[in-house]
Amino acid sequence: MFDVFDLLHRPGEMREKSIDVTVPEGFGNAVIGVRAGSELTIEARLESLHDGILVSGEVSAAADGECVRCLIDVSIPVEVEFQELFAYSVDEAFDYSVQDDHVDLEPLVRDAVVLSLPFQPVCQEDCLGLCPICGVRLLDNPGHEHEAPIDPRWAALTGLDGLNRASEDLDGAETGANEEKR
Repeated sequence: MFDVFDLLHRPGEMREKSIDVTVPEGFGNAVIGVRAGSELTIEARLESLHDGILVSGEVSAAADGECVRCLIDVSIPVEVEFQELFAYSVDEAFDYSVQDDHVDLEPLVRDAVVLSLPFQPVCQEDCLGLCPICGVRLLDNPGHEHEAPIDPRWAALTGLDGLNRASEDLDGAETGANEEKR
């Protein structure tokens, strides 16, 4: 909350303010977000207009979460700009209003930060993820491979390979015996 008593109904007046806030309650989604207790820096410019107080600024913080491909922890810097008019009168045309000579930036900052978070955060753009068979992280083991699975429709034929070799051995023995007789 910013006190704007000195800006009320004084069009053209302007004030810049910088504050560091400890986030009381985390915000984000299940995969990534700004956690409770994290530091949030707000650089704000408050300008008095005829209709209200125009607040524009920049928020910077660190969002913590996990890579959606390989599930390791990631920390992504968040820097987002915002601009909103806090109206003097409560009206449907405005989303926010000046209340008791104060402007409450919490919902505005929360919305701006949450909307700037990546939908599917990754540790790096070319993250290969996890092996679908054993779960090993593929970036740590680039040559990781498994034996090619046998198609279950052809699995019954794998036993015929041994029969084929046995018949070749018998044919070879018979051929050798026939040549000796000549």
